[in-house]
Amino acid sequence: MEIFVKINDKTHKDFFGLLENNQVLKVNGDIFTEYTVTEESYPLDEIKLSAPCEPSKIVGIGLNYKDAVEKTNASTPVEPIVFLKPPTTIIGPYDPIIYPAMSKVVTYEVELAVVIGKKAKNVSEDKALDYVFGYTIANDVTAKDLLGKYGPWDIGKGFDTFLPLGPYIVTGIDPSKLRITMRQNGVTTQDSCTCNMIFSVPYLIGYVSKIMTLLPGDVIITGTPAGASELKIGDVLEGSIENIGTITNKVIGG
Repeated sequence: MEIFVKINDKTHKDFFGLLENNQVLKVNGDIFTEYTVTEESYPLDEIKLSAPCEPSKIVGIGLNYKDAVEKTNASTPVEPIVFLKPPTTIIGPYDPIIYPAMSKVVTYEVELAVVIGKKAKNVSEDKALDYVFGYTIANDVTAKDLLGKYGPWDIGKGFDTFLPLGPYIVTGIDPSKLRITMRQNGVTTQDSCTCNMIFSVPYLIGYVSKIMTLLPGDVIITGTPAGASELKIGDVLEGSIENIGTITNKVIGG
């Protein structure tokens, strides 16, 4: 298992690092192809973490947890519900979420995010995990009152700051049985396990790769468990996934 971060140094230049014993070792090169770990280090508690990757696209999966289906009395999907979020929705793991003036009902959704490590097209399910670089945490923020108002989900899903991501990319973990939780102002509102997914991570990679080519750094957000709720300005959201960490984002007015 390795833990990668993206940090912003004093010159305001982003670069990747490898986390070891609360020290971040600067990485030269491309973490998805070839890189070297340098001796230049930064204490983790003295640096600002950025979102850990810059995807060309974020592929979202809707209604993918059994407990969420049961709570909403929805029909179980027979195939994945796919949508896209633009890269401009991404913010860092501790950056503020901006409540858009256009919306009056905004919700949060903690999700396991899969970071693709190499180009994937028409991938078989049994080989799908070979194309994964690692995993991180996402909060899929949504303007519910705008969702589908003008057709697709693009408007409701697409506002700037609507995808906090991080804090790390963790490699080599099993995505099939991780505890996943969300706390809203200190109160746990979502508490489940990735074992409750309807469509597994390998299945989703295979399915999506048959539709569109996935590139290194692309992200699949894999759905959210029951308990996703409305947020308000001033709220503090803490999304956590076992073996990955926690992202903490405050909601502010636009």
